[in-house]
Amino acid sequence: MSSLETMNSKDDEFLHIVRSDKTFDSFDDDAEKGINLRPQLLNDFIGQAKVRENLDVFIKAAKERNEPLDHLFLIGPPGLGKTTVAQITARELGTDFKITSAPALEKPKDLVGILSTITEGTVFFIDEIHRLKHTIEEMLYIAMEDYELDWIIGQGAAARTVRIPIPRFTLVGATTKAGAVASPLRSRFGIIQRFEYYSKEELAQVIKRSANLLGIKVEEDAALLMGQCSRGTPRVANRVLRRMRDYAAIMGKASITTGVVKAGLNRLEIDELGLEHIDREILRTIITNFGGGPVGAETLAISIGESQDTLEDYYEPYLIQCGLLQRTTRGRIVTEKGYQHLGLEYGKTNTEQSTLF
Repeated sequence: MSSLETMNSKDDEFLHIVRSDKTFDSFDDDAEKGINLRPQLLNDFIGQAKVRENLDVFIKAAKERNEPLDHLFLIGPPGLGKTTVAQITARELGTDFKITSAPALEKPKDLVGILSTITEGTVFFIDEIHRLKHTIEEMLYIAMEDYELDWIIGQGAAARTVRIPIPRFTLVGATTKAGAVASPLRSRFGIIQRFEYYSKEELAQVIKRSANLLGIKVEEDAALLMGQCSRGTPRVANRVLRRMRDYAAIMGKASITTGVVKAGLNRLEIDELGLEHIDREILRTIITNFGGGPVGAETLAISIGESQDTLEDYYEPYLIQCGLLQRTTRGRIVTEKGYQHLGLEYGKTNTEQSTLF
């Protein structure tokens, strides 16, 4: 933390971490910005039926035994509700909730500062847990299993390790890259749940619920159309809903109709699959510049002016899920379906394809 590094005293630095627990205690992140669209309970959560059903059983069993819930590991692409489920878990258990992200835990004392202030049964959520530093990861092993923290006091020959007992808690780790999580850490989670992309019908339900909270009327067909164009992700669905609300207001419409959605999506350059301009540009670049592929990720990222991480983490997963792109050992290849989506003839040479633009 940059604010900690400016302190002159290490003791003051540690005390600052301990006293700043309000930074990590928050259920209402969205409430400060406006209306909170996050579901508050499992019954309000739409989609991810298997995750909801399993968690409902595990939470009820933990409450009956009067024990903290076992550590929970949530895997899935961004925007599918992992943070929301962590918050709901704390509410259902009736316990405190602390939240941070792995990059924010720069030093072991950052973790000690948080865990030394928790209460019995607290749900401690770490987002992007695959980015934890190795030293913090090892400290977390002991905390998860023995509910103790190793802390070194003194320096040099006078240094000694003190074990600090902490209340039993539930660690909820979320990641978009399960393969990047160290095996020893992953094995310490008793509950592992995987999130899947939403269907357009589920997203239509999300949109109608959010519209009701925002005080907007939405036609059934319009909700389905927005759901179809939301990349299987509730976060994107809510973003599209807000933009369609803007277009409806400017067009003088009392509700969001199919016509409003079609006009709005056209202006935003979002097609019927939810592809944006940059998604189609990725496919076109591979076809016109590299003969349909294969092409390496680094070369492709430079060609479209995006970072390689953004390409691999945000754009490619959805293109692959739609069957428009393939990842191979040699590089990225546009599929026949990808050509068809762009209205191009599959199998044309690079020169022939270029003339079609």
